[in-house]
Amino acid sequence: MSQDIRWHQRLENFEKAFALLDRTILIQSPSEAERGGLIQFYEMAFELSWKVMKDYLESLGFEINSPRQSIKQAFQSGLITDGHLWIEALTDRNLTVHTYDEGKAKQVELSIRESYHPMLKAFISRLRLESSDL
Repeated sequence: MSQDIRWHQRLENFEKAFALLDRTILIQSPSEAERGGLIQFYEMAFELSWKVMKDYLESLGFEINSPRQSIKQAFQSGLITDGHLWIEALTDRNLTVHTYDEGKAKQVELSIRESYHPMLKAFISRLRLESSDL
């Protein structure tokens, strides 16, 4: 029961972090500082996305020990539809957390706008459906 409550609480935090990303993504030609903020908000939202994924899967009885394992199990369970995109998003999140390169930052910004933002938005929608079914 506590696992069930935990994923709902984590979902609320994920939704708050995603809202920051959602607002920042509206900036069409970001300055360097705004791009940095966009990437930071993506990092926060992604971190919470895999953690809520982990909590949700654990509430179903799965044992999860890492972000990669969360993604693989979520894909196998049908919770997410594009496991490869999620792994790519994880790889980019890991790169942006540990290094800063202007070229890579612009490349990640484009991926966030075109792929990762819609992916996270779809995941929130899916979790809301799961939550409303309870």
